[in-house]
Amino acid sequence: MKRPYLFTSESVSEGHPDKVCDRISDTVVDAYLSADPLSRVACETLATTNKVVLAGEVRGPSIDKDNLIDQVRECIKDIGYEQKGFHWKNCEIENHLHEQSSDIAMGVDSGSNKDEGAGDQGIMFGFACKDTESLMPAPIYYAHQILLKMAQARKNKSNEEFEPDSKSQITMLYENGKPKKVASVVVSTQHKEGLSPGHIKDLVRPIVYDCIPENLINELKDKDFYVNPTGNFVIGGPDGDSGLTGRKIIVDTYGGAAPHGGGAFSGKDPSKVDRSAAYAARYLAKNIVAANLAEECVIQLSYAIGISKPLSIYINTNGTSQVDETKIENLIPELFDLSPRGIREHLQLSNPIYVPTSAYGHFGRTPTMQGHFTWEKTDLVESFKNAF
Repeated sequence: MKRPYLFTSESVSEGHPDKVCDRISDTVVDAYLSADPLSRVACETLATTNKVVLAGEVRGPSIDKDNLIDQVRECIKDIGYEQKGFHWKNCEIENHLHEQSSDIAMGVDSGSNKDEGAGDQGIMFGFACKDTESLMPAPIYYAHQILLKMAQARKNKSNEEFEPDSKSQITMLYENGKPKKVASVVVSTQHKEGLSPGHIKDLVRPIVYDCIPENLINELKDKDFYVNPTGNFVIGGPDGDSGLTGRKIIVDTYGGAAPHGGGAFSGKDPSKVDRSAAYAARYLAKNIVAANLAEECVIQLSYAIGISKPLSIYINTNGTSQVDETKIENLIPELFDLSPRGIREHLQLSNPIYVPTSAYGHFGRTPTMQGHFTWEKTDLVESFKNAF
């Protein structure tokens, strides 16, 4: 039996300044992978008042700079920014992308005597648990769902009072390690000028209650439901605060419910194990939990730049495993090639699939027929079951 405790996770919308930058960086990744699936991209983006700056390294086909800038404008337009301080049509866009370092290329590329190496050293974590049907921790999952529904309402014109920049936060009471009830909700959303906090709360409330199961939220008191606590949120997005790629790594993953290796995802092609190995670790952890080998599972992988095989594989089920954790660790390399090439091919990561990952979480999403979120599939469940 575990003691009762409160746990909190937050999400931010696609219009948050940092998420605008993640979206733009992944737009660049998809542009290069569309032209050549083996392109190398490491794109960082800065956004501030009516200005966007691209920087980083690329290797692959020559892409017309004006065309790339047009794609960035379309990205900003799709998010919904047509404001005086940040407008898709007239914001200044600088492109400082340049050729990838030959030293990095030498270590990563495959050759006659070596397989494709990892694009960097580092540690990556994957996690899954039985809080939700998606096998994600409940606070981050529901925080994402609220903002996703708000964005859908804004874009389909059913709620035109909302503007693109918003944040959510869920505090969940856990009893014996399981979600018991929502203890508090915080939603801050940019909105049209002249609207009262009470009016915004009335717009947000039905969305929140639609996203969270009734048994978890039916005891929530109004005093624990905060909407725009500062009272006004008209100036937002990159006009209100500058944004950078890769500053929302906890939002992107498990909301703090699991360790994080420290590397961001957006703006990186799949040769960068910061991204691809984190996807692989989630895929493995999810399949282990879906196979009922454990109630929850953390997986750590580690890599060295230029080396194809992981240096270590570590599993921790926090005492919930039905089988020996060491046996699961030893089984993983038999079921999944964890080299950069193996991950890329197994999860089909060389396709232009990354723009949808840039907001509302890289994990807990639904795989699509177009190849998005392949790491959320549970097609290894039978293999794990049959091994024990």
